[in-house]
Amino acid sequence: MAALLTCEKNNMTAFFHFLLALAVILALAWLVSYDRQKIRIRYILQLIIIEIALAFFFLHAESGLWLVKNISGFFASLLGFAAEGTNFVFGGMSEKGLAFIFLGVLCPIVFISALIGILQHWRILPIFIRVIGTLLSKVNGMGKLESFNAVSSLILGQSENFIAYKGVLGDLSSRRLFTMAATAMSTVSLSIVGAYMTMLDAKYVVAALILNMFSTFIVLSVINPTRPGSEQEIKLEKLHESQSFFEMLGEYILAGFKVAMIILAMLIGFYRPDQRH
Repeated sequence: MAALLTCEKNNMTAFFHFLLALAVILALAWLVSYDRQKIRIRYILQLIIIEIALAFFFLHAESGLWLVKNISGFFASLLGFAAEGTNFVFGGMSEKGLAFIFLGVLCPIVFISALIGILQHWRILPIFIRVIGTLLSKVNGMGKLESFNAVSSLILGQSENFIAYKGVLGDLSSRRLFTMAATAMSTVSLSIVGAYMTMLDAKYVVAALILNMFSTFIVLSVINPTRPGSEQEIKLEKLHESQSFFEMLGEYILAGFKVAMIILAMLIGFYRPDQRH
């Protein structure tokens, strides 16, 4: 009986902490909101309810865990294909653990970039944006491009993700870019989920990935609220009509390599060596 009462008390304490944390986060977001009059309570409540339902699904249902594990495995296979090209050029250095950051983390960006270009050229990527963006925009009240961006960041990674929009970034408003950057920063690429699963129980990693995306939608609905039709819809269908397949492929391969070099330069510039002896 005492154990049951203790368990109920702990549950009530956890629930109180949840409500308090939610109130504090929403209050802080409200203080820095761009336009408080455009905040729509309906979408915030929708997202909170969906997030609670997803938390139960991923933490208590085996099917949710199975789904994300298989998706993660698919992208791990893609990285395996990228490693083949890296090993061909660098003679198996990555297999020996040499220059891991460059060979194991940055070089796959070139392959992912080429894959994005192929999906764009064959009109597959615009279809994904339209379908996924439409579904998510119904529940978060944001634009289709911003909604899809959160999912694509989760799949491709923060750096590789924006290669898909490189032809239209100049047409996006600063408010829209803020939303897209925030959703990208809130996610972790599925390609490295396996590494996290070796350190934590897989179900917690899966839950954190998905729930963090919806939490970002909630915060952005307060900080950077938008109204339907306030932003012009950006279409990607006609970005490469004047290019042949191999012209497009070469362009995206070079774009991916440039992104990898920029990240490498930033890592070198910001790295602080350990001064302890």
